[in-house]
Amino acid sequence: MNAATFKAPLAIAIAAAGVALAGTAGAQSTDLEQRLADLEARIAAAEQRADAAEQRAELAEAQAEGRLTTEEVEERLARVERQASGEEGFSFNVYARSGLLLGEDRKSLPGGPYVTPAGSVGGAVGRLGNEPDTYAEAILNYRMRFDNGARAHYRTMLADGTTTSNDWNDDSNLNVRQVYAEFSDLPSFTGAFENASIWAGKRFDRDNFDIHWLDSDFVFLAGTGAGIYDVQLADDWRANFSLYGRSFSDFPVSRENPGLTDDTDSLILTANNYVGNWQWMVNGISAADNDERAMEGDGYTAADDGFQTMIAYHGDSFFGLGEGNFKVALLHGQGLGAEVKGLGSNGALTEDATSTRIGVYGTTYLSSNWRIAPALLAETSEDRLVSGDSYEWATLNLRLANEITENFEMQYEGSYQYMDLDQGAGGNAVSGNWGKLTIAPTFKPQVGGFWQRPEIRAFASYTDWDEELNEFGGSFGDEGFTGGQWSFGVQTEVWF
Repeated sequence: MNAATFKAPLAIAIAAAGVALAGTAGAQSTDLEQRLADLEARIAAAEQRADAAEQRAELAEAQAEGRLTTEEVEERLARVERQASGEEGFSFNVYARSGLLLGEDRKSLPGGPYVTPAGSVGGAVGRLGNEPDTYAEAILNYRMRFDNGARAHYRTMLADGTTTSNDWNDDSNLNVRQVYAEFSDLPSFTGAFENASIWAGKRFDRDNFDIHWLDSDFVFLAGTGAGIYDVQLADDWRANFSLYGRSFSDFPVSRENPGLTDDTDSLILTANNYVGNWQWMVNGISAADNDERAMEGDGYTAADDGFQTMIAYHGDSFFGLGEGNFKVALLHGQGLGAEVKGLGSNGALTEDATSTRIGVYGTTYLSSNWRIAPALLAETSEDRLVSGDSYEWATLNLRLANEITENFEMQYEGSYQYMDLDQGAGGNAVSGNWGKLTIAPTFKPQVGGFWQRPEIRAFASYTDWDEELNEFGGSFGDEGFTGGQWSFGVQTEVWF
């Protein structure tokens, strides 16, 4: 398949969606949906107030019976008020997805946003109708507010992922992905630090952001360390500073003796600056003795330091054309910073490695019941894993959704990726095109907006790619996975 042959069905699909859009009538009443949402919020607030009232009555009874002093009652009443307002107490958050991805032979297929050869270097593609896994995150939070006004937030996050469809998973990958404490509103903090918060532990950085439709972060900063958020350096300038550590474990230091290994830690020192809608991120990365890593060829050395920088704009409209939002970011890195998205996560980069990436996406409504989200993600890199290698790829993605009833919508996705990949000495060089078209009937408790979940969807996807890409390695070219095929499945996606 070449670019022209794939662009034709993509153009037909977009044109068909346009015709359907033009003929759509009877838009959903957003006013009614808003009133229902307001009613649900009032019911939840009433339940909170009722629970708080019950606790107040119990405290008054305890005081009347002499079991609590006036001071103890006032202290506990203050805590009840904080819990009723959401400032204190336990909360639970979730992200999860699970479903089947089957081929025409009714057998499982490889899939995921990194299924293509370019996925080996971060080249994500559209995820709708392309995910074979079960993945779940459970986030436990406890918030406290103290008499002096200070706040504390403790978080633990558990996550597990598998591609088996069995009810019992023998190869569980259960991980504790986050454990940290964060303090804010500290009375001792004044001046530029008055509104700052400090944290320590294992966490995802608060200000990571992504292209959800590709399941790819623009930038992903995570690990174990400490930092400070929201230092006010000027009226319109605030900054975050952090130090994260990540482990490079058990890498060989001798090709002649593969059993001889070492390990080290990558340290990421970050300054994240915000001025209005602009963001400028700078990262310095080091990993002591990583240059002793045994590489696959001669004449180059693994990096033991590097840097990465990102300039991003967070728009509050759809590229200035209408209501919605958009984000755009340009990233560049060298050495250990050449893994421009997963900062400090790759110790096999050469000291000469360079990468440049751009990402753009936006969301808007075309009408009261049609929404659209285009995205672009592209990267070029050289001397990445061996001297002389080069990887170029670009992904275009378009997600359309037609909200038909309060509980049902049709989702459509077209995704295209071009790749030109040269693995350098000892590896294959391939170039070509990959494409996917997906249609997904989707049920929700309530439609409305890009981020409304949970949802249950069925899907059918047609995927094709150039035959040359089967020579790259990995799952491409395996029996039953050579392109030009349909896949089908069902999936649920939940977050709250």
